[in-house]
Amino acid sequence: MSEAVTEMILLEGASGPDCVAADVAGGQAIAYTCRDPYKETDNEDTVAILPYGPGAVVLVVADGAGGLPAGKRASLTAVNTLAASLQGAMEKTTLLRTAILNGVETANNSVLELANGSATTMTVITLEGRLVRSYQVGDSEAIVIGQRGLVKLQTTAHSPTGFAVEAGFLSQRDALHHEERHLVSNFIGTADMCIDVGAAVELDSRDTVLLASDGLMDNVHVDEIIEFVRKGPLADAVSKVVALAEQRMRNAGDGEPSKPDDLSLILFRKPD
Repeated sequence: MSEAVTEMILLEGASGPDCVAADVAGGQAIAYTCRDPYKETDNEDTVAILPYGPGAVVLVVADGAGGLPAGKRASLTAVNTLAASLQGAMEKTTLLRTAILNGVETANNSVLELANGSATTMTVITLEGRLVRSYQVGDSEAIVIGQRGLVKLQTTAHSPTGFAVEAGFLSQRDALHHEERHLVSNFIGTADMCIDVGAAVELDSRDTVLLASDGLMDNVHVDEIIEFVRKGPLADAVSKVVALAEQRMRNAGDGEPSKPDDLSLILFRKPD
C-alpha cells in the first residue's frame, strides 16, 4: 500500500469523470464520479473521503436534488460543512457517532441558509477499526457485501419505492421500473430532515463497502452490483459497474432499467 491519506479527498466532477484511490483506515478506498452523459450542466453529485484520526474514515456521497435550484451548490455545501464539522470534532476527540450526527445537522442548516430552495441527499458510512455504521438521508445508498456475496448491510432509500421494497411489497428489480422511482421523501436542506442511523456491522476480511448515488442504483440491479464488487481488484469493480450503468443510460431497451443521471460511488475494502 502507498502512504495513508490523512486529509480530506473531495470529488465534484463538474464535467468529465473523476476518480481517485486512497489508503485509509487500514484499507483501500476508490471514489468515482461522472456527469449524466446527456447533460451539459454541472455534475450535481459530491463525493468525499474524510479521515477521522489514524484508524477511522468517513465516506460520503451526496446527490444534489434534480429539478431544484442549485443542486450542485447544495451537495457541495453539505459535504464541505460536514467535513469542517468533523475536523472540529476530531480536534476535541468527540466520539465519531456524535460527530456525524452533529455534522449532518449542521450541514442541513447550512443548506437551509442558502435560502434558494436547493436540497441534497447524503449517505455516510463510518469505519472505525472493523466496525461499519451507516447514516442515511435520501436515496443514495450503501451496501456491505461479503466475498461470497452475502449482504451484511443495506440502507433503505428514503422513497416510496424504497420503503415498499423494505416492507416486502415490491422486489428490488421491480422497483427499478416503478413510476414513482424518482420520488424522494427526505433531503438535507429541509426543516423536517431526519437521519436514519444503522446498527454497527463488523467487517470480515475482504468484505466490500459500497456507497452510490442513484445514477448507479437506478441503472444496475443490486445482484449485478454484488457480483461485480464482491471480489477482485476494486479498480476493476469500479470499471465494470460504471460501464454497465453508462451502457444502460445510453441504450434503453430489453426490459432493463435506463435512467440517465450523474453517477457517483465509493468502494472500500480491508485486506486479509
